[in-house]
Amino acid sequence: GRRWIGIDITHLAIGLIKSRLLDTFGPTITTAYTVIGEPTTVADAAQLAQEEPFQFQAWALGLVGARTTESSRRGADKGVDGRLYFHDDQSGKTKQIVFSVKAGKLHAPYVRELRGVIDREGAEIGVLLASDEPTQLMRTEAAGAGFYDSPWGKHPRLQILTVAELLDGRTVDYPRGAANTTLRQARRAKAGAETLPLDLDGP
Repeated sequence: GRRWIGIDITHLAIGLIKSRLLDTFGPTITTAYTVIGEPTTVADAAQLAQEEPFQFQAWALGLVGARTTESSRRGADKGVDGRLYFHDDQSGKTKQIVFSVKAGKLHAPYVRELRGVIDREGAEIGVLLASDEPTQLMRTEAAGAGFYDSPWGKHPRLQILTVAELLDGRTVDYPRGAANTTLRQARRAKAGAETLPLDLDGP
């Protein structure tokens, strides 16, 4: 007879809850709850980035189902703010997507730096999550990184997603038939359980 599941004030924890719900119940679960206190506009996101940069980073990564790295909390991320792991073949090898999160004005070197991080980390895909709009030259340079081939098709090896695009529902292009192994799956809730808003603005 409980009327709540849990409560937390960090975007990292809320992102984890949302990802586990999505993994367990599928996309339709998003209509069964409301998160109160998350950015819903570009202006909201900019304010969060200015006031709490790490929370902005965790929020942005949560929108694509990724998690922050431990090293990023200590300020020594070496260009990797988050990771997402997946499998897409019968080899059983775990493959990864690395993320760089940037708030404020974008600079061309960010794309080149992320390309270097992809190579250094042996990642299949790299994604730049940005609050600002990249230039066409930056998008062209990202496209020059080529594609990662999977049984589900070709996926750009270096991708740029803006906050506006994330809020509009765009997400990372990677093998969707593959399991996202970033998070452990939560146990399925009993039928008939009631869902209520997740409140980030509570006492």
